[in-house]
Amino acid sequence: MASDRGDYDQLGVGYAALRRPDMRILRQVRGGLEGSSSLLNVGAGMGAYEPQDVHTVSIEPSVRMIGQRARKGLAVRGVAEMLPFADRSFDSTLAVLTIHHWRDVARGLDECARVSRSRVTILTWDPESPGFWLTQRYFPEILALDREIFPTMATLRRSLGEIRVETVPIPAECTDGFLGAYWRRPLAYLRTDVRSGMSSFSRVDVDREAVCKLEEDLRSGCWQREFGHLLTESEQDLGYRLVTAVLP
Repeated sequence: MASDRGDYDQLGVGYAALRRPDMRILRQVRGGLEGSSSLLNVGAGMGAYEPQDVHTVSIEPSVRMIGQRARKGLAVRGVAEMLPFADRSFDSTLAVLTIHHWRDVARGLDECARVSRSRVTILTWDPESPGFWLTQRYFPEILALDREIFPTMATLRRSLGEIRVETVPIPAECTDGFLGAYWRRPLAYLRTDVRSGMSSFSRVDVDREAVCKLEEDLRSGCWQREFGHLLTESEQDLGYRLVTAVLP
């Protein structure tokens, strides 16, 4: 969802090719929506994780993102902090990798709970996680900023009450090109088009020296010596979490 933390009318170019839903993550998100017959998808982007068999309304501020939607259905232009729906209009509310773009997280969460009858489900990143090799070694400024803008699990509890927090393992061949998707495919991070699909890189001045350092480390074998053990792994916990609040 766009805000002063990222203008998706600018950033959203090419998202349809770069940000395809990963079926393993989709199945986990669907589990967080169990029993829902109607859904509001907040900060929906292209609607990548919207279930096909649940009546869904999407709200998204970016015209460009709405225009790239592959799924049919009602898409409304708007923001999380001011949802244009009556109280308890939907069984559930979903927010996928969007909450860190909201201008006022607490207000947005209050709005999600207000329009929901049963639950609020959020796919997010835990800022208390250590990050991974890309942000630890090459782009620490991204890790530092993400820790500022992503709400902690404690913050989510304060707004939503009791929550269930599930680890979302990121598969080695993840098809959704968010920041952690290429943890086992380091060459991908050298590509400008791949980085353009990650809002994290839009929020900082890309350090060309860091890109060159990664390229050199891959060429010299330095990356392989330090991180090569990852090449045998099928999935990794990079700090992504599925948060579900069952409402009273």
